[in-house]
Amino acid sequence: MTFASAAVQSPVSAPAVVLTIAGSEATGGAGAQADLKTFQELGVFGIANLTCIVSFDPGDNWNHRFVPVDQQVIADQLEATTAAYGPASGVTAGGASGESLAPGRAVLDTVKIGMLGSPATISTVAAALEAGQFRNVVLDPVLICKGQEPGHALDTDQALKAQILPLATFVTPNHFEAESLSGLAITDVESLKAAAVRIHELSGAAVLAKGGVRLEGLDAVDVYYDGETLELLSAPKVGEVAVSGAGCSLAAAVTAELAKGATPLEAARTAKSFVTAGIRNRVASGAPFDALWQGGAR
Repeated sequence: MTFASAAVQSPVSAPAVVLTIAGSEATGGAGAQADLKTFQELGVFGIANLTCIVSFDPGDNWNHRFVPVDQQVIADQLEATTAAYGPASGVTAGGASGESLAPGRAVLDTVKIGMLGSPATISTVAAALEAGQFRNVVLDPVLICKGQEPGHALDTDQALKAQILPLATFVTPNHFEAESLSGLAITDVESLKAAAVRIHELSGAAVLAKGGVRLEGLDAVDVYYDGETLELLSAPKVGEVAVSGAGCSLAAAVTAELAKGATPLEAARTAKSFVTAGIRNRVASGAPFDALWQGGAR
């Protein structure tokens, strides 16, 4: 029996469609590669529009080598993706048959924002977000590219806060990013809570602020806050060193779950469990860091 005939005889529901706008990371541990693997594991159809190409430099303390994608190329990717799956496509969330669980809703209404890398790219992506009518915009606020020129990094950070953060519906900052976005020093769980509340006040988005391995204690503690519910998501630490791809995969897991209809809190809980399993079953390499394995929960 061919795959084609099997598909005809046993039709399956169309998966939710999600988009990541992010960079390519050469070792496969983070960036769009991590996002797509997470999407596949969680049963959604993943699309990647690339903003930059990042590779680590083993000869320079594993700093990033950062190459931006041309702005027209980024715009072209976004145009093609939204034309194929966005509101103008005429395809609804239930598939081409029109048997949609949410009549009139575009099949692509959930997007994850990863590394953008420059003010120009931020402006290009912000314009696409404003035109795209996305129901869920998950922002992984990548503020620092290790090895990037400090002045350029600061300009990028400020542009991200001004143009992308107000469009987000869910934000997943790590320890450093939560400090930067909130303006607060984070030294313990209580200050992490305060930062999550502050970021929500600034953005209106649901927030999953990650303490991870950077806070003292036996557990990796993250804080969820959406303006009403504040919940600690805790799991035993797996080592004391951050793992490549954990932040990308967490935000991608939130994105996948939201696209499937989960509430923000449900998405946060699932993402936490998914990433914890991936860290526990990490992939070792010759780099000075391990990588999360998205198949760790199998």
